[in-house]
Amino acid sequence: MTEGFKVKLYKALGETTRLQIVEILAKHPELSCQEIADQLNIAANSTLTYHLKPLLDCGLLSVRKEGTFRYYSLERPILEQYAPALL
Repeated sequence: MTEGFKVKLYKALGETTRLQIVEILAKHPELSCQEIADQLNIAANSTLTYHLKPLLDCGLLSVRKEGTFRYYSLERPILEQYAPALL
């Protein structure tokens, strides 16, 4: 991976809420947007989306759409390589 990728990844993980999202998803194979929001006590979907976007952009999360729901999961190989302590 390039240096730019690593900077993007660690920058995404450097924010408390995003780190909490990764820690939550490390304990579950997949969670819906609402389930993540409930665990973080985030009321606004826009707030959660704001935090999920950098994690998706750096490839740390994947998303699966089912109807109107979105389910998020960790890309564990990336996390294992660059931040294994979070698993």
